[in-house]
Amino acid sequence: MPTRPYIRPIAFWLMLIGITASFIGMIKPFLLALFWAALLALTFYRPYRILRWRMRGRENLAAAVCSLLIILIVVVPVVFILLALVNESVSVYEQIQSGEWDLAKVVDFLEARSPRLEEALSMVGLSPDKLRGNVSDFAVKATGLVADRVFNYTQNAIAFTAQFFLMLYVLFFFLRDGWKMLNATINVVPLGNKWERTLIDRFASVARATLKGTLIVAIVQGSIGGIMFAILGIEGALFWGVMMTLLSLLPIGGSALVWAPAAAILAWQGLWGKAIALVAVGALGIGLIDNILRPILVGRDTKMPDFLVLLATLGGIAWFGLSGFVLGPVIAALFLTFWQTAGKEYGGADE
Repeated sequence: MPTRPYIRPIAFWLMLIGITASFIGMIKPFLLALFWAALLALTFYRPYRILRWRMRGRENLAAAVCSLLIILIVVVPVVFILLALVNESVSVYEQIQSGEWDLAKVVDFLEARSPRLEEALSMVGLSPDKLRGNVSDFAVKATGLVADRVFNYTQNAIAFTAQFFLMLYVLFFFLRDGWKMLNATINVVPLGNKWERTLIDRFASVARATLKGTLIVAIVQGSIGGIMFAILGIEGALFWGVMMTLLSLLPIGGSALVWAPAAAILAWQGLWGKAIALVAVGALGIGLIDNILRPILVGRDTKMPDFLVLLATLGGIAWFGLSGFVLGPVIAALFLTFWQTAGKEYGGADE
């Protein structure tokens, strides 16, 4: 019997989908490394083009030099900060475990300064002793979690190192051949080149804005906060500076979740000069940096409501870990783009 005309296309697409799913499953452990390689290549593509022009079209040499610059500018500082953060986290953990840092003393301090503390706590079903126990339990659990994380990262050092060098290796080829790969992919995917380029442009603008803008703003805010903590003599300045950097990735709250409670504690201790200085730097310095730098570096490239950016960032971090602060907004932007395109092409608006 003659083959029906639709059998071969169906068989081909089923085989294509199955082979593609198998390939993605095979390289799944390395997808984050590929993502970061693509993101860095996208962010530093313009410097790569300048280097290639300066080196008279020598693509290999330009890609190698650009990769080296990325390592020196981005990777090396991050590695040193992470190592220092691990050491300081372990030190904090040991001090709390040994009793040198007794966080329950904060309750004693508040009780001594606030005679009505017990009355206020009783209104919510608490007592100073119960609050001390809760604070101590929280400190033990939190430091235990930090220690476990540090231990896990140490145990997975080989896998992390392999992923890191894979990212650098792939980064070289993405810089050199990225646009060729992109054009080849656009010509292969059967969705229409115009719409595919729209999706790619959306991905590029959001990813670049998130990485360059949000990350730079977060680093600047965390650095200023950490330096201010060190000047004021607050212990663990590096640790808190990194915490402010991480929290600054969030669209709401940000570094104020660290420096505002610190200023309140200084005020409770009667150190009004330090408290006022910290509030001034936090509200005027760190706050103004967010209002000035973020529009310049991020602009309106994300084109998403603030609440959606917040949800996407939190959901991305919960789903993908630290990489989610970029992946979350990117997925949200593609989600909006798909639905906007669906509305234009297949919407039921009255004509």
